[in-house]
Amino acid sequence: MASAKEWLKSRALFPRLFPDPPDPLTGIIIVVPAFDEPGITTLLDSLASCSKPECATEVIIIVNAPVNAGHQSLLNNEICIQEISAWNKANQSSFLKILAYDTGQPLIKGWGAGLARKAGMDEALRRFSIIDKPDGIIVSLDADCTVGKDYLKEIYSKLQPGSKENACSIWFEHPLAGNEFPDQVYRYVSKYELHMRYFLQAVRYTGFPYAFHTIGSAIACKADAYLRSGGMNRRQAGEDFYFIQKLVPLGGFFELNTTTVYPSPRISSRVPFGTGPVISKMIAEKTDLFLTYCPQAFFELRKVFLALGEIYSLGGIEDKAFYDTLPESVKSFITSQEWSEKIMEIMENTSNEDSFRKRFCNWFNMFRIVKYLNHAHSALFTKMPVEDAASSLLTLTGRSHDSEDTVSLLRRYRTIEKSS
Repeated sequence: MASAKEWLKSRALFPRLFPDPPDPLTGIIIVVPAFDEPGITTLLDSLASCSKPECATEVIIIVNAPVNAGHQSLLNNEICIQEISAWNKANQSSFLKILAYDTGQPLIKGWGAGLARKAGMDEALRRFSIIDKPDGIIVSLDADCTVGKDYLKEIYSKLQPGSKENACSIWFEHPLAGNEFPDQVYRYVSKYELHMRYFLQAVRYTGFPYAFHTIGSAIACKADAYLRSGGMNRRQAGEDFYFIQKLVPLGGFFELNTTTVYPSPRISSRVPFGTGPVISKMIAEKTDLFLTYCPQAFFELRKVFLALGEIYSLGGIEDKAFYDTLPESVKSFITSQEWSEKIMEIMENTSNEDSFRKRFCNWFNMFRIVKYLNHAHSALFTKMPVEDAASSLLTLTGRSHDSEDTVSLLRRYRTIEKSS
């Protein structure tokens, strides 16, 4: 992997982190950013309890802190490092090697969980490069998660060397009940997960072909795919969304639904996006109301993606006339001139309908879909309670549902997603 070595020289945040080379049989490297995580052994115990995969496995934990980290958070980082060291001494695994690196408080612009994840994934690429293993699997996980017993075996099975698959999102489920957190936390996280699964199904309903969950704790890719995508983004947060948008166009991206990641529903201020901040905000606002995009916005966008064959057949000749037939939400988002120029550009660079569709969807991608939704809900539509939106989409798509209770709807969406 000579190209990886050159790429790392110019793109990696740090030089080589660990002097000892990896076991030549290493096939999976799991990367875990850890800030203010004094209970890291819960994750380590969960990984060590997994069934043994057909390869050696490493876990790289990037213990880190932003420059404005509080005193207690820094103490918790020290506790985290001590726990990892003690765990390593007390546990002898035949297949699992735990590595930890303390970055301290890097003076790197925008340092946060995203850059910590990048530092670890870059190091995973470096270690696979050392043993010349482009098919090595780099897994992104979070410190507050646990995983299913078959987690490692299923990841290796579905992304094993020689397979055409390059990357995947991994099935996840937040706990919906328990004694670890107050009841309201479980109630709120069920709303948040329902929003995530509703959003995915709504985007798929539009006909957009590249819709996948984008969760930093549930991603895996081959080392070569990581390299070809340009690696993890240099972002403080939201890095998972942007990273997957780079992986999907490479091809071979799929959903791994045969094992499970269990993210914690705990409150958190470590990052501005995701489960923790959402739960924190709902608790602070003392509200059970979770608003999401309305189905009508997706219904109108669907008219665009379902018309791609017609758009291609027109060849740009009657493009202005076709633009006039678009829904108002789309026309208010894209001007007639922008639409015509882009359609002509795509037509000039494609030779058949399939390549036209692919190029169009690379332009009107998930970034643009989210921008469209935000625009449409500021100009024409009103967000609605997630239960109402989820129920309406089920009706719109002809799917039965027995209840509009949050958890019942969530379980229905989980079933739909796993069976699709």
